[in-house]
Parts: sequence; structure tokens; C-alpha cells
Amino acid sequence: MAPTSPYRLTGSTLLQTIDNWDRLMNFRAQLIACGGTALTLLNLKESTKDVDFIVPVITEYEKLMKFLKAIGYAEKGGGWAHRDDPLFLYQFWFGSRVFTTDLLASPLKKGNHIPIKEGRHIYLGALNLLDLIITKVFRGTSVDMDDCITVFEAGGVDPDELLDRYMETASYDLDPHHMMQNLKMFADRLASKDLVGAEFVEKVKSCQ
Repeated sequence: MAPTSPYRLTGSTLLQTIDNWDRLMNFRAQLIACGGTALTLLNLKESTKDVDFIVPVITEYEKLMKFLKAIGYAEKGGGWAHRDDPLFLYQFWFGSRVFTTDLLASPLKKGNHIPIKEGRHIYLGALNLLDLIITKVFRGTSVDMDDCITVFEAGGVDPDELLDRYMETASYDLDPHHMMQNLKMFADRLASKDLVGAEFVEKVKSCQ
């Protein structure tokens, strides 16, 4: 395995950062990792460059933004970067929104996240596998699709359950048709790797 790039963060480095924050904080915050950050913390991806967290409770989000500024982070490119380590961008989403996707329910709801670690002030979890795939397929980049393949290869995702949840999530999007086209492309990718059968692909393609 090739060594991790110094411009990417491993799971252990991410946890160290969270521990550092936890020691300095005087308030509680619940963070749910999403995107490549979640995959890295779940050991499904070796490392990540951008760090993405959902802060479901708005008051905790507001306190966290003030805290980051106080310890040397500054706003940059839609996220936050520390003056001593400006190459890494930390992005935070509040409520039930991730990137451009509105989740069906709060990621704090039972079953909607995977517990990672609980410190004195920070509760850290990762978005559940179904919503991880949905939010990445919604974006639809080749890297996102590759990440979703990795999740499927790891096991634990029911294709039919994914389809039902994806369709419901897509129904609230401004362009449901485009989101379904993304899913069809993903289904074809899964089939090409024998991760799903032809019946599932046809089921996806029959959905409007």
C-alpha cells in the first residue's frame, strides 16, 4: 500500500484533532461525519483531504463556529482552515442537510448514524451507510461513485432498501429526474462488478 500523502488526513489524525478540540471546549457538540470523512473514520477509505461534519443541533453549530475562530481557524472556501495547517479544509453542515442533499430525518435519530467515539464534550458519529451512498450519488462525481462502490464491497447494504430510501430522498430534490439518472449510472457500475444482479438494475431503470 502506498504511503498516505502528507496532504491527506488519516482516521487517527482526524480523531487526534477531535480530541484536541474536546480538551479545549466548554460546551457539548454532536458531530456526524459525512462524505469521505465518514468513510475514513469507518476504515473504508485510507484518508481524506476535506473534512466534512454535520452538526445537527443549530445552537451547537453556532457555538462551534465561534470556538473554531477563537482557536485559530478562519473561513476559507466555504469551510474553515487553521493558520498552522491551511491545506486542510473543514466544512460543517447544520440540521439535516449534507452538501446539496436534505436527509429524510436528523442524523441523530437512532439508526441514522454509526457511533464512533464519545469524549467529554464531543459526541462523534458517522452517517449511516445508506445516507452516505445517497449523498455521494446525488453529487455524482467519479470519486463519489468510487467511494460508494467501496461501501458496497464492504457489505452491509441492502440494494432494495437503498433504492426505496434513495427514491424518497430524491422526491424532495429540485431535480428528482437528474438524481434518478445518477442512481441508474451507479446501478450499472455495481452490476459491472457483480455487486448487484440484472434484476436490480432493471428495477432502478424502471423508476421515474
